Order: sequence, then structure tokens, then C-alpha cells
Amino acid sequence: MGCRWRELLVLGATLGAGRPVAAQQVLELGAQAIGTFSDPVLAVAGGYGAVRTSGRTRISAGLNAGFADGELAWRGELLGHFLLSPEERRKPGFYFAAGLAGVEGAVGRGYLILTLGLEARPRAASGWAVEAGVGGGFRVALAYRWRRFSGLGP
Repeated sequence: MGCRWRELLVLGATLGAGRPVAAQQVLELGAQAIGTFSDPVLAVAGGYGAVRTSGRTRISAGLNAGFADGELAWRGELLGHFLLSPEERRKPGFYFAAGLAGVEGAVGRGYLILTLGLEARPRAASGWAVEAGVGGGFRVALAYRWRRFSGLGP
């Protein structure tokens, strides 16, 4: 029983020694291009914005315009991300994302999205990202993101 109390005290001390969550806030802005390969094929490009809600999680939104089946189309997305290496300053880091997309144009539909991403240096001030997954067909995305680390510096 005494061992459990020591573990809880160590855990409490570790959590208490961390920086406040507000000081760890990361804001991201970027540009992205998304392609979905289904019937019809969709190609769009536009803006991206995100906030890291904790050390390993991020919520992003994107609004993109382009073409599907020769017709003007748009795609909006809202994703939740889980970052596997959020503190990496020199190497790329993987992440998983899931969420929703709404498409209007040649088709007017909503989709569930599941994707695996790789981004350059998740703890750096900027970097590229690539994603592959599903959501309106096979989905690929390329992006470039700029990050602002409030209270921490890059």
C-alpha cells in the first residue's frame, strides 16, 4: 500500500512541476493542397489553421477551393490530431488525425476522415507536412505550416 502512495506522490510532483498549459499554447497557420481519388476526383488548395490543445493533441480546420469533375468545388475540414513526437526539433514526426469534411461542387457530401501524417520538425517555427488516408476516397494532402509558440519561443 505504501508503494502506491509513493507513486501517486511522484506523479503529483511531476505534474505540478510542469509549465502551465496556457504557456504551452501553439498556434499554426499554413497553406495546403488536398486530393481525393474517387468518382469524381477532387483537387483543392487553401488555408489551414490549428491550435495545440495539449502537448500531443491539435485541432485543425481547413477551407479549400478547387475542381472536381471540371466543376468548381470547395472542401472544409475539421480534424483532431494526435502527435507522436511533438517536441522534435530536428527530425520529422508522425501523427494520426481523424475528423469530418464537407464537400460542395460536383458532389455535395460529408465524409469521415482518417489519416496518417508526417511533418518536418513539429517543434520548429515552420515546416512541411504530408498526409495519406481516407475521406471522400483515398486522400492525400501536402502542406506548409508556420507555428507560434506563445510563452516558450520556437
